[in-house]
Amino acid sequence: MASSAQSGGSSGGPAVPTVQRGIVKMVLSGCAIIVRGQPRGGPPPERQINLSNIRAGNLARRAAATQPDAKDTPDEPWAFPAREFLRKKLIGKEVCFTIENKTPQGREYGMIYLGKDTNGENIAESLVAEGLATRREGMRANNPEQNRLAECEEQAKAAKKGMWSEGNGSHTIRDLKYTIENPRHFVDSHHQKPVNAIIEHVRDGSVVRVLLLPDYYLVTVMLSGIKCPTFRREADGSETPEPFAAEAKFFTESRLLQRDVQIILESCHNQNILGTILHPNGNITELLLKEGFARCVDWSIAVYTRGAEKLRAAERFAKERRLRIWRDYVAPTANLDQKDKQFVAKVMQVLNADAIVVKLNSGDYKTIHLSSIRPPRLEGENTQDKNKKLRPLYDIPYMFEAREFLRKKLIGKKVNVTVDYIRPASPATDTVPAFSERTCATVTIGGINIAEALVSKGLATVIRYRQDDDQRSSHYDELLAAEARAIKNGKGLHSKKEVPIHRVADISGDTQKAKQFLPFLQRAGRSEAVVEYVFSGSRLKLYLPKETCLITFLLAGIECPRGARNLPGLVQEGEPFSEEATLFTKELVLQREVEVEVESMDKAGNFIGWLHIDGANLSVLLVEHALSKVHFTAERSAYYKSLLSAEEAAKQKKEKVWAHYEEQPVEEVMPVLEEKERSASYKPVFVTEITDDLHFYVQDVETGTQLEKLMENMRNDIASHPPVEGSYAPRRGEFCIAKFVDGDWYRARVEKVESPAKVHVFYIDYGNREILPSTRLGTLPPAFSTRVLPAQATEYAFAFIQVPQDEDARTDAVDSVVRDIQNTQCLLNVEHLSAGCPHVTLQFADSKGDVGLGLVKEGLVMVEVRKEKQFQKVITEYLNAQESAKSARLNLWRYGDFRADDADEFGYSR
Repeated sequence: MASSAQSGGSSGGPAVPTVQRGIVKMVLSGCAIIVRGQPRGGPPPERQINLSNIRAGNLARRAAATQPDAKDTPDEPWAFPAREFLRKKLIGKEVCFTIENKTPQGREYGMIYLGKDTNGENIAESLVAEGLATRREGMRANNPEQNRLAECEEQAKAAKKGMWSEGNGSHTIRDLKYTIENPRHFVDSHHQKPVNAIIEHVRDGSVVRVLLLPDYYLVTVMLSGIKCPTFRREADGSETPEPFAAEAKFFTESRLLQRDVQIILESCHNQNILGTILHPNGNITELLLKEGFARCVDWSIAVYTRGAEKLRAAERFAKERRLRIWRDYVAPTANLDQKDKQFVAKVMQVLNADAIVVKLNSGDYKTIHLSSIRPPRLEGENTQDKNKKLRPLYDIPYMFEAREFLRKKLIGKKVNVTVDYIRPASPATDTVPAFSERTCATVTIGGINIAEALVSKGLATVIRYRQDDDQRSSHYDELLAAEARAIKNGKGLHSKKEVPIHRVADISGDTQKAKQFLPFLQRAGRSEAVVEYVFSGSRLKLYLPKETCLITFLLAGIECPRGARNLPGLVQEGEPFSEEATLFTKELVLQREVEVEVESMDKAGNFIGWLHIDGANLSVLLVEHALSKVHFTAERSAYYKSLLSAEEAAKQKKEKVWAHYEEQPVEEVMPVLEEKERSASYKPVFVTEITDDLHFYVQDVETGTQLEKLMENMRNDIASHPPVEGSYAPRRGEFCIAKFVDGDWYRARVEKVESPAKVHVFYIDYGNREILPSTRLGTLPPAFSTRVLPAQATEYAFAFIQVPQDEDARTDAVDSVVRDIQNTQCLLNVEHLSAGCPHVTLQFADSKGDVGLGLVKEGLVMVEVRKEKQFQKVITEYLNAQESAKSARLNLWRYGDFRADDADEFGYSR
């Protein structure tokens, strides 16, 4: 019941009606209201009060759905203005009232006063005075209250107010519309602009009945993005409230019922409209969430125009404080330490389109699944040939594109990981396989949510959850929005185009196919590849994108510790450091883009060769880190010296495979003694090219006739079978034939492909480079390949001199060398080896004069002083020549000895 207060009265006099108080909850009509008490631990009691002695018009009523023949009843004239008069005056206000009469049916009639006592405004008199109500027919003025009503009515008549005005009052009758023919069009026509409205009824905390103004549409509006506990209708017609349903309803009623509001119409669901209610005192949607009276719902949160993140934040606020419907809430990551919830890690492998393996700062590996997304999968049961083994990466549409997107973006990079939930392990069922425990997280790199990026490209879909399932991404709404964009734009999985097909030939272990493929790979030189799997330190599975095939690849030139093997009936243990070698190779190359040189194959169909990652040879790196030894087969390769040098350094450290290595000094005596004598064994060469950094290319005179014969035969062959112009597609690292400016064809290697019109080639027999269109290139006939005659141009650098860094000075030196030795025969002696190319001294064939020494004498270069004993004699000769040039102030020395202060400026190191 509404709160009451007993008013005092003199004993023996007439009975004084009890004055009771309450707050006006709702105005039913111009002569009836509902008042409520103050809430105490739940929704308060309420009662209906009808005004005594007056009558106002009846409001419109909709025909009952159970009576098909019944018709809607319209407003009586001046009924709605009377209701509005009371609504604006009383809603939410405190009133006092006295009950004068109570019918047998329980209906109560009385007087209502605005305020805390009967001195306030008499509501009945105000209505009559405004011409919005009349005294009841046959009512005689036989007491002061009735006399005042009669006076008010006469005054209203005299002033022609309300119903006493001219006309029949038809303009006060609303044209109520209970249904909308096309709700979607109705919503769209308002363009999400605020619409004035009155809340007529509160069904539950998040569903209200609304009168839209000024067109009088009576519609049901559901609050976008949320759902409150509801009242379940039982079979007998009664309603059972869910926990906190009544409290949520009262929360909304006490703030919005019969208030003037504005509504943004956002979408529609059946005949119900989704919207957001705007009130000067706040947003009821966010308030309900913040107080724990509602939860976010995925199906409508996307249409909420004020930002889904605000709703999620409000819900999170209630969850953290365990308010009301969240009183038993436990966070998905409640058992995790903060360092395990958020961390930075390095991506080592992409397992699938929704999972990655990361390396933590501790060195441990952890599998992370991207929250709330599902990778591409096969649709239907009969899409896969049952006789063919399924390869998910290549056979499931868009799985390869999704994996490649993650691989290119993440491998080797550091990412931010925020754990959203831990999905517990689940046993296998008839239809679903068993799953181990999964850590599901949001992974970002450079501020980009990887899952969102995948979904927006149509390479993954968003998982739909039960409404009470809290195990989901912390950015779930962004994922849904990204998926909606992908569907709208027809991206990836949502495209209407034919799905991409990846016909990848797996020739791993297929000896017959491998034999056919071997010559092609050998001719290709360096080929691009992606490391798909690492079996051991030196055995890998590669994907060759240009050839669209999978091969097993063994590293050449090394002997790597063998890993553990499962043989029939026993397990063979791995050799020491086999696991370390495997891990080293995995961390360095797994799922990285590499270059491979195939040299041969074994009897099992595995290819053998060299693998390069970022310019480094993996075989050399394994030897360098004492995880492999050099194999004798490396002696024939160009990398033998690098391997020996790396092995020697590893031996000295006595680590891993060399932990028990002992030096044998006896064998090292002779080589040391021999090194003290400078070896001078000059051979005749023909200088074909001088580079801008003062390196030069030479041909061996002894094999010159072979090259001439090969070139003659090759040109005859090309003349009889000329290449079709434009038919050759150049690829980096591939040997080819190129037409030089003289119109003749030469052997070349493709170094870079900018476009079909710009292909960078290197003439392997002469050392010069050129940029050509692909129309001037062709396939190198196998009869003239480098296996028949190796490339004839060999690169060398001058020993004992420093190449000027200053551009002008270097140009002077290069010009002098070009004049003296280009296209001439000289004598060459290798002095020492270096990382780039051998360093040599060069003599003129006729005079035997040292070309490098001549450059020093002319003051065009400076001497590079070396400390080896065998070079001291020649270094002294070079230094004397430098002093002579300095005294004569030649070229570099024309301003004197600049080395004291200006060496860096002139491009020299002191």
